[in-house]
Amino acid sequence: MAYAATIFISSFLLFLVQPLIARQILPWFGGTAAVWTTCMLFFQALLLAGYAYAHATNAMLKPRAQAILHSVLLALALATLPIAPSEGWKPLGTEEPISYILLVLAATVGLPYLLLASTSPLLQAWFARARPGADPYRLFAISNLASLLALIGYPLVVEPFFGNREQVVWWSTLFAAFAVFCAGLAWSVSSVSLEKNFLENENTPSPGRGDYLLWLALSATGSVLLLAVTNHVTQNVASIPLLWIVPLTLYLLTFIIAFEGGRLGRLYRVEIFWGVLLVWLAGMSWLLVDSRFQFDLWIQIAMFLSGLFVGCMFCHGELYRSRPAARHLTAFYLTISAGGVVGGLLVAVVAPLIFNAFYELGIALLALAVLAAVRFAPVNVVARWASLAMLLAVAACVVYDGTHFLKSATLSERNFYGVIRVKEYGTPGGDFHLRRLVHGVIMHGEQYLNGERRLEPTTYYMRTSGIGLAIEAAQARGPVKIGVIGLGTGTIAAYGRKGDEIRFYDINPRVVSVAREQFYYLSDSKAAVSVALGDARLTLEREPAQGFDILAVDAFSSDSIPVHLITREALAVYLRHMKPDGVIAFHVSNRFLDLPPVVGRLAKEQGLTATLVSDEGKEGDDDHTKTDWVLLARDPKVLEAEQIKAAAPQPPEEKANWRTWTDDYSNLVQILK
Repeated sequence: MAYAATIFISSFLLFLVQPLIARQILPWFGGTAAVWTTCMLFFQALLLAGYAYAHATNAMLKPRAQAILHSVLLALALATLPIAPSEGWKPLGTEEPISYILLVLAATVGLPYLLLASTSPLLQAWFARARPGADPYRLFAISNLASLLALIGYPLVVEPFFGNREQVVWWSTLFAAFAVFCAGLAWSVSSVSLEKNFLENENTPSPGRGDYLLWLALSATGSVLLLAVTNHVTQNVASIPLLWIVPLTLYLLTFIIAFEGGRLGRLYRVEIFWGVLLVWLAGMSWLLVDSRFQFDLWIQIAMFLSGLFVGCMFCHGELYRSRPAARHLTAFYLTISAGGVVGGLLVAVVAPLIFNAFYELGIALLALAVLAAVRFAPVNVVARWASLAMLLAVAACVVYDGTHFLKSATLSERNFYGVIRVKEYGTPGGDFHLRRLVHGVIMHGEQYLNGERRLEPTTYYMRTSGIGLAIEAAQARGPVKIGVIGLGTGTIAAYGRKGDEIRFYDINPRVVSVAREQFYYLSDSKAAVSVALGDARLTLEREPAQGFDILAVDAFSSDSIPVHLITREALAVYLRHMKPDGVIAFHVSNRFLDLPPVVGRLAKEQGLTATLVSDEGKEGDDDHTKTDWVLLARDPKVLEAEQIKAAAPQPPEEKANWRTWTDDYSNLVQILK
């Protein structure tokens, strides 16, 4: 019971600390996807280091020496609490961000995380030493159950009710309790003889090179499949908030089932499961190439999420089936961890460098088919030939998908921030010939290419939209200076007149180059147009006051909104750059998130006037994009301009029980529609 409880606490804290610490440093480094990815790289590397520590100390140290070393490290980790990084670590803006993030994480949470990461394999080895004949691998199922509860609990329970500082206090308190339990277990087994308790395994052959390669391949394939399916369903299928939690939940669930070892573990039986895996491989491969189901949201989500479960159940079931004797337990887990890191590096680092689109899903299915052919060959003749046939079929589908992906796009490029594509519609030379910029499933603007319509504001920025009306109201008073957070195609530049200034802020260098090379809003604008590359909030914090008449904050149309751009502190930054009669326009059009009350509360707290302009368009007008913009101003009379009043704006809905969003607190679950 003590082993299970200690492993449970350690794994719970292990998964809880990742979003906790990442959210604390997010505003320091611009709140970009790069921050989250760098944090994940750090945690994956330290997880591997923790497993290596467990393996090395278990193999090289006697029990008493191991207990002394581990107790000293636990005491040192306690001395580093609380885990919140001090203000002294806040960057000046001149540092190289990735290396500095890694340094901050190492100094803040490095040692506690290393010890938490080492706990599961280490305590399983101690359990095997103290209780020879018992199955230590069942404790791995408990470890993954705790990780699963932390994963689900953070967005649903922790984040909605506790700010960052409160989270740090509770986490540090639980870690102190864990340290006491873990040290006690270390000393409880320090006098047990290794030779005596591993005697029953002395005739068991040691794992060979083939065993290690198999474990590495199974673990890496499961990791790649998890990340590839996550990328596919969240960026190519549906931009639904928190959807990324479902694949990771299924991934952890397969570990729990496979390593439970009892009745639950018997759900994976290779003599039956081979047929299940081949059927789901066929279904997922077919969806890759059949365009009829490309936009069928629920078929795509149902097939790929269930396919992820089946595929990872195979990988993790085979890992459990091929597990070694208890004396080689730490080497087994070290190899599994290495496979997970390899899979993460392939998808997060290598794929963006060598691919121009999301091809890793097809590669993951192909790797799964190869492993299935290898592992199912001994089952029976039917399984052998069926798995070989499926391998050939999956390979054909992957090749077809790779060669036909760009058929509908004139350009596709991928970098650290994702895949952007440019698509063309209509007949060249015709009035309805247009070019569109797409990032995943989110459209980021479009432009007609011919005639007078070339400089026509489209999509979210039409003249009847909230931002269009605000700009025209300001222009009625004379030349204007406009700031825009989020470049897209640069559509707002279409409003520029001689004497106007428009300054865009965008973090993705490829978006900037595509806007300049594939679209004409920037080059054709009569205004003086400039583009600042980098995170908008950080750039605005460092720039002198710009004196904007209009500041458009346009970064909230996807599922993963940059929270640091819609907090009390962010609004204070924006206000420093505004003229007394300036307007801050938040683009809050979002299928899944209710953002107007969040902006309205921020405005009320700062003593600003806020109004919601909803542009529904005319019935039957297919070219019209429905939009919602919340306009904020110090002077209420500014929002009473004829152009704005004609749209019949309404105050944003108030939610009395909602807390103000700050850099310390936000609640994504609460604003789900």
